[in-house]
Amino acid sequence: MQTEKIRIDEVLEKEYKLTSWDHDIFHKVMEHWDGIAKPLDGMGQFEPMLAKIGAIQKTLEPRFDVGRLLVFCADNGVVAEGISQSPQEVTATCAKNIAAGQTAVGRMASLAGCQIRVYDVGINTRETLCNVIDEKVAHGTRDFYKESAMDETQMRQALQCGLDAVYACKCDNLDYVCIGEMGIGNTTTSSAVAAALLQKKAEEVTGRGAGLDDVKLQKKIRVIQETIERCDLYQASATEVLAKVGGFDIAAMAGACMGAAIYEIPLILDGLISMVAALAAERLLPGSKDFLIASHASREPATIALIKELALAPVIYADMALGEGTGAMMLLPMLAMAKAVYDETNSFSDAGVETYHRYGEKI
Repeated sequence: MQTEKIRIDEVLEKEYKLTSWDHDIFHKVMEHWDGIAKPLDGMGQFEPMLAKIGAIQKTLEPRFDVGRLLVFCADNGVVAEGISQSPQEVTATCAKNIAAGQTAVGRMASLAGCQIRVYDVGINTRETLCNVIDEKVAHGTRDFYKESAMDETQMRQALQCGLDAVYACKCDNLDYVCIGEMGIGNTTTSSAVAAALLQKKAEEVTGRGAGLDDVKLQKKIRVIQETIERCDLYQASATEVLAKVGGFDIAAMAGACMGAAIYEIPLILDGLISMVAALAAERLLPGSKDFLIASHASREPATIALIKELALAPVIYADMALGEGTGAMMLLPMLAMAKAVYDETNSFSDAGVETYHRYGEKI
């Protein structure tokens, strides 16, 4: 297990070797599930999900006692193209409110018993935001329709922020990490990154975000597609794609996903934007996806393709598209209930019931 802080340059410039999670523990947890007095695979995807978490934590008793939601906030210069319903000023306001626990994710985190840390990785404000950690790379990215959103130095700085945020979680002996984001225009940046990395047309992966009308949606699609073609992003590396059309929030979350793999801590994703970050992380550091847990399937069009590409299995299909980490918070009490079944339900022998025999494939 990695115990020292890693620099992003070591990951990107050297062939960093990840340690796989413990497959023996995974199979032992699955065997324990089979010994519980219930139908085989009766808890569905929660069974391999808990087994994966236990394998990452290297324990037969997966833990969810203490965790932290990392919310990365940044502005996006592409809003100048009229692809968003809200002005940039909303990002700073929302970041403050998230840090104060006054948004949807704050209420949910309080109920789930999860800490929240909010990071300014690129909000376009000079205001000091109360309880928001200042890791500002710049005052928002540039308008990617006209020029690269960021340079490589800025991209690496944002990646490092996410990497370091997870390192702090590991140092604090947390059981898990969740990620979320806030940034006006970031469904445009995430759709652009998804289109480029998945090699799909913009219209296949671009949705209405916070609620665009038909005219603005078509403009959003056009801005993304024309940029991809102009910059030849279907042939570009993940670092080039992030720098050309990404956001500081996406880069920070990608760094966090890599950090989960490096520091061996399970990381729970939110929706579309965090999944795009997860895909970028997997391209930058293959094997990162093995340390990620999918919470829900967002209603944004790119979601299903991302789930397939990352080979993840979200358990919530609720047509959500709120962001901030709300999907991850929704999953936490469900995991706690699944863990209670795993810990406290009678075995077949205790229940006086004949053991079920497995004849088919496991989930």
